[in-house]
Amino acid sequence: MNIALILSGGTGSRMELDLPKQYIRVEGRPILLYSLETIAANERIDAVQIVAEASWQGQIREWMAEMDLHASREDGKRSSESRAGVVWKKFRGFSLPGKNRQLSILNGLRDICAYASEEAFVFIHDAARPLLSHGQIDRCFAAAEGHDGVLPVLPMKDTVYYSEDGKRVSLLEREKIFAGQAPEVFRLGPYLAANERLLPKRILVVNGSTEPAILAGLDVVTIPGDERNFKITTREDLGRFRQMKVDGR
Repeated sequence: MNIALILSGGTGSRMELDLPKQYIRVEGRPILLYSLETIAANERIDAVQIVAEASWQGQIREWMAEMDLHASREDGKRSSESRAGVVWKKFRGFSLPGKNRQLSILNGLRDICAYASEEAFVFIHDAARPLLSHGQIDRCFAAAEGHDGVLPVLPMKDTVYYSEDGKRVSLLEREKIFAGQAPEVFRLGPYLAANERLLPKRILVVNGSTEPAILAGLDVVTIPGDERNFKITTREDLGRFRQMKVDGR
């Protein structure tokens, strides 16, 4: 079983907006719905769990109902099974956000355990990454077979230096340095245990979803990331995404 865990609990504080960034409308649609539609329509994904504040869960349900209604009105150009109308067939519930991103993931993992076995794969995706592709989803799950996890990475384009004191630097080998990206995929049982080992304090300073897996010695492989699948973190990111949609990209 393959489950998508969508993280939509962020407050968007870095953008200094009243509205969390994943709920901002771009070309008439909340940012969350762009990736949710892709995830729900992908044949490799069997279930969807969404981390979201209780105050937003009703609105998200309404949006999903609208997505189903839109799909049911398709005039034959696309089948309803190829669109996000399947979201209600796959949606299994909401999880509440934690104090940080990793605790939100842990809450989602624990809820997923109610309907999935330890051997299931969990696909972790940020709602603020609206340009997720079916190809990236497929590559993640294909690479996960026989391993505990998959991490997409991007090569470093700039020369990278290391410094102990912020003054003197050492040159690192750029070809051996990578930027971790999302989405990641992990086997449910081992990854849940890896996160629980970091309770109660260590999990509060985790820098990325793969860190608990690495600390636990799990077998995590890398695949090429997708530069197009960027996360909307700043106002500049939001502007970039808006322009891409205006341009039809």
